Amino acid sequence: MTSLVSRALTIRTRPGHSRRRRMSSLVGGVSAAVLVGGVGLVGATASDRVDIGLTAGSEITLIGHGLGHGRGMGQYGAYGYAKRGWSYRQILQHYYGGTTFGRPADPTVNVALHDKNGVSVHSDAGMQVAGQPVAANEAVTVTGGTATITAGCGGAPVRTVPAAFADPVNPAPNRPPNEFLKFCGSNEPFRGSLGSDGGRVTNKLNVDDYVKGVIAKESVPGWATSGGIEALKAQAVAARTYALAAIASGKKIDDTQNSQVYGGVSGEGAGTNTAADATAGQILLQNGVPAFTEFSSSTGGYTAGGRFPAVVDDGDTASPNHNWTATISPSAVATAFGLPSLDAFEVIQANGLGAENGRAVKVRATGGGRSVEATGDEARTKLNLKSAWFAVQGQRTPPQIVKPPTGPAGGLGLPDLSALGGIADQVVPGAGELVGTATTAFEGLLGSLGGLPDTLGQALGAPTPTPDGAGVTQLFQEGMMFFSKQTGAHVLAGQGLKRFQARGGIPVLGFPKTNVLR
Repeated sequence: MTSLVSRALTIRTRPGHSRRRRMSSLVGGVSAAVLVGGVGLVGATASDRVDIGLTAGSEITLIGHGLGHGRGMGQYGAYGYAKRGWSYRQILQHYYGGTTFGRPADPTVNVALHDKNGVSVHSDAGMQVAGQPVAANEAVTVTGGTATITAGCGGAPVRTVPAAFADPVNPAPNRPPNEFLKFCGSNEPFRGSLGSDGGRVTNKLNVDDYVKGVIAKESVPGWATSGGIEALKAQAVAARTYALAAIASGKKIDDTQNSQVYGGVSGEGAGTNTAADATAGQILLQNGVPAFTEFSSSTGGYTAGGRFPAVVDDGDTASPNHNWTATISPSAVATAFGLPSLDAFEVIQANGLGAENGRAVKVRATGGGRSVEATGDEARTKLNLKSAWFAVQGQRTPPQIVKPPTGPAGGLGLPDLSALGGIADQVVPGAGELVGTATTAFEGLLGSLGGLPDTLGQALGAPTPTPDGAGVTQLFQEGMMFFSKQTGAHVLAGQGLKRFQARGGIPVLGFPKTNVLR
């Protein structure tokens, strides 16, 4: 792990890595799991604050915890729990509260291969093209919607077939190596089919095969032999679910950190394949659809909340990034925040979970006669920090505590959402205003219905932005509320919701335009 390079700002990070992935349109139609519970504001107000005095040549020391965004599963925490004897199911249920185990309705994944420019493939066992057999001594070149069968790689054309993919002799998952398709020239092997989709070279395969090429890239293969096999099993389920949730939202999957890093057969490992096979076909469901199972390297000892309830992460003591410090010059902070100089830098809001008041929710930098505020995640990016869980050493006035959702509130069954906009901005930048609008619309809808319908049940979470920012959903025991600026607020419950999901949900049907309470 010491050789892994740390980079800034993650949505989902491998242990030892901290990197960026755009959320684009992930899980737009599956409620993106749940922000469970109420939000509270306590502590000092901004007007009560006392700035930290900075003198010429002084430096700012930040005390921090964790690596990555901290939402969902902490990979080092999973490893720590595995070494304590937890099963992968216990690990997943701990981090992804409100989910159940299930199986995918459609296990097919299309993965765009970013470094491939064309498709010319062969296989030791032969192939199929549009159901027609291709001999082991033949190759296939796919151009657009036409497959040309040749006498070996680079050989003379034998025939052409209307087809966009070359398929293995048996499309089932977990097939032997002689059936893998290999690129002509490099002989790089891939499970499943290879072809063209939307002008991009694409690997089409079963999600069980896909995660084999993911786990070793997104986690630590050595954990398989150091007491962490259950953590790798948990990673397999999370990675499998994450991909299917993305696809359900209409997102295109590729092999980079924009989705999950995928290396094909070359990226697999014996131990990680064992973890994948042991959990084959298993995913996490939330209200009947794949949950948005984010994960990051190290939570620092407490997950961040967001789409899943925030929980203590005692397993994270196994992480080399459980505790860290960073020393930054005032000039570097001033430059990062666009100030001519720096008089003060402080955390003005934090989530109150864990040491040093928990993760920074909002910070303020002051200098040159003006102040600049930013979210904790924005500050993390600007200052190239390992996580947004940091405190300023020597800050004399504690930050205002903005607790993330932790459980449903009373009344109409809606949580206290007074600070949800700021949290939503951390989950999906710019979504805070949309969540505020949706919350008002949801309250108005329930009011027009005479209160919370019995067929809907109690709220299981707070209004949650879809990751593409197109709308907001809120999960209930027996239904879901939906909001977009185009359609307004609507509710589906019982069979109405089940029919909506069975027909494809938001990605296929868009946001609901009518209420169905049964």
